[in-house]
Formats: sequence, C-alpha cells, structure tokens
Amino acid sequence: MLSVRVMGSRHNNRQANELRPIRFTRNYLDSALGSCLVEFGGTKVLCAASIEPTVASWLRGSGKGWVTAEYAMLPASTPTRTKREVFGLKGRTQEIQRLIGRSLRAVVDLGLMNEMTMTVDCDVLQADGGTRTAAICGAWLAMRDGFSTWEQAGKLSTSPIVDQVAAVSLGMVDGRLLLDLDYQEDSRAELDMNLVVNGSGEYVEIQGTGERTGFDRHQLEALLDLASPALEHLLALQKQAGH
Repeated sequence: MLSVRVMGSRHNNRQANELRPIRFTRNYLDSALGSCLVEFGGTKVLCAASIEPTVASWLRGSGKGWVTAEYAMLPASTPTRTKREVFGLKGRTQEIQRLIGRSLRAVVDLGLMNEMTMTVDCDVLQADGGTRTAAICGAWLAMRDGFSTWEQAGKLSTSPIVDQVAAVSLGMVDGRLLLDLDYQEDSRAELDMNLVVNGSGEYVEIQGTGERTGFDRHQLEALLDLASPALEHLLALQKQAGH
C-alpha cells in the first residue's frame, strides 16, 4: 500500500487541501440567455447557455426536453497553440463535453422542459488544469440563468432545475494527495480524479484514473475526504454568485 500524505505546501504555496482562488462572473455575455465566466486560478472558462424550441427526433412527442454541452479549448488557451478541431472532435473533447452534459442533466427534470433543448457552450479561454471541473461549476450557473430568462419570457412555467451541481479535480503527485491540481501538478500526477456532486453532496460522477500507478480503497477514501470540504465550499460560492 502506498502511503497517503496530504500535508505541506506546494510549488504555488497552497496547502494540499486548498483550492485556488475561485471567481464566478455571471451575465458575462449580453447575447446569451445565461452566461458565466468561471475562474479557478489561472484556468478561465466561459460558459454560455442557449435554448432551441425543439428536440432530437427520438424525443419528439415525449414532452421531455434535453440538456447538452459543448466544450472547446481556444487556440491561445495554452502556451503552444491548440489547433481548432475543425475536422472532427478529439476523443478527449467528446469525453469532456459528455461529462458536462451528464452532470447538468443529473439536476434537471427533463419532463418540465416542454420539448426544448438547452445547450451550454464551455469555451476554455485559458487552461491551467481542471478545465472540465471548472466548466461544470460555471455551466450550472449559466444554465440556471438561461432557464430563468426563458421562464421570465413566459416560455417555461417553471425552471426545471431541481438541484445544484459542482465539481473539483484532485490527484496524487509525488505520493501526496492534492486538491485542485494546476497544470504543472496535473501533468506529472500519478493518479487523477474528478468528482461531481449535487447540492446534497451526493456523487453524480466519479472519474479516477491511475496514470502511473494503481490506487487502493484506502487512497480512494482519502481522496473523497480531501474533496468533501472543497465541494461544499464550491456549492456555497455558486449560491453567493447566484444572488
């Protein structure tokens, strides 16, 4: 069994259990039904919500709507230019936007959407680790405001959102368990994990990957314990930003 260590400062002077500075800026775009610029330290993701009054053919006549997400990294979001995915999405991009979509649908009653489609676009303006988890946090606020705008316009009788959703990344670097990894840490992590929870603290999704080593149940439980206070804090920050 590998030892579990969580104490001590990091290269960026954060403690092992410390989040980077978090900021949510709602209504960042005038043209979107709902939008949010979310910042986790150097990571910045712009989330924008739009609604179309239609659904895919397999949902027509069901009375249900759909929530989906799209994710992209802008070319200048990384030190070396990231090429636009013009001729098809990479596997990583598809996996991330499916994760965001699943996370959002977990807290929406699709039966209240009257056959409309909510799409939240998550564009990474600057990437410094944890882009997918930051996107989930910002996407929930953008989606909430988008549904609120539609409701105020009389196109929805009530918002279909039934709960919050937030996410955080964590992992093990040099044998130490760390919360909210930046790129320098993430790029050499022995294991990576992304946790998504709803407003009650129930897990919506757990993604854990041993990059250079496996991990046991003891380490898994230590990671969950490490993330729990941070996720509560993120949910509280969302509430504050939503007022």
